[in-house]
Amino acid sequence: MDVSTEDMLAWYERLAVIRRTEKAAHDLFLAGLVKGTTHLAAGQEAVAVGAAAALRDDDYVFATYRGHHHAIARGATPEACLAELMSRATGLCAAKGGSMHLTVAEGNMLGSYAIVGSHLPIACGAAWSAKLRGSGQVAVAFFGDGATNIGAFHEALNLAAVWKLPALFVCENNLYMEYTPIASVTAVAQPAADRAPAYGLPAEVVDGNDVVAVLEATARAVDRARAGNGPTIIEALTYRQYGHSRSDPAKYRPQEEVDHWLKRDPLVLLADRLRGDGVADEAIEERRERAQEVVAAAVEAAKAAPPPDEATAFTDVWADGGARWRT
Repeated sequence: MDVSTEDMLAWYERLAVIRRTEKAAHDLFLAGLVKGTTHLAAGQEAVAVGAAAALRDDDYVFATYRGHHHAIARGATPEACLAELMSRATGLCAAKGGSMHLTVAEGNMLGSYAIVGSHLPIACGAAWSAKLRGSGQVAVAFFGDGATNIGAFHEALNLAAVWKLPALFVCENNLYMEYTPIASVTAVAQPAADRAPAYGLPAEVVDGNDVVAVLEATARAVDRARAGNGPTIIEALTYRQYGHSRSDPAKYRPQEEVDHWLKRDPLVLLADRLRGDGVADEAIEERRERAQEVVAAAVEAAKAAPPPDEATAFTDVWADGGARWRT
């Protein structure tokens, strides 16, 4: 694809914003300001940013509980995300979702889902709706490698194949399902891509830390879906730089493995690509500093935001705006 330097600089800044937001979430949790658990995606940002660059604004996106990067890639601000994590009224979901349920309705990111694999059939529903309406929209479901051993994964793939849905299934393979190496409990080498032939689906394994590689693979799959040729599986090889969740120091990972993947950090890879295209270090550093300033301001704004009004607890819960019809 013809990718401009300006595009790559913009993606670099978006990657940096997500990385700083994740770091802020970690620090705020340690300071006792984040309520509940967090699952950070630092190291996996290129999957969200690369895929988002290939999508239309009206395409549907579904994410897992490790979904901060997808929320920001689809338009959420760092302030709204951090305020949500801190249970502030200005949070992305008005303090009703927390870290595991970030949703950007105006960006058609229709939720982060805490139950592993549960959103995959829902993505099929969105794709079915798009097909019935002839809207040309595509539904993209992101999931971890652990979800490939969940029944809903196989049910969703089968349904999408049978109905030839405009869907894209993107596995963020970070090598671990919580604390267990995926390779130790899975019969095939590529847990998502190697299952595709059973459903007659095309699959592609890509470098999930290379934002351009993710963009190009997503663009190919999206074009196929929009043309009426059905779903595709993309397996993006990546690595989380934190543990599974806030309480996990990730000591089970070999240090040489960690060191290898840190050298393949998405920000490092994209900066190297920019330099190779003749972009000066000063221009790259300017984007990094701007991202740092944006997130620093977001942290302070989220800290200063008020708690939610208790009167809003039962609003926006059901389609009619409330829950009184149940009583």
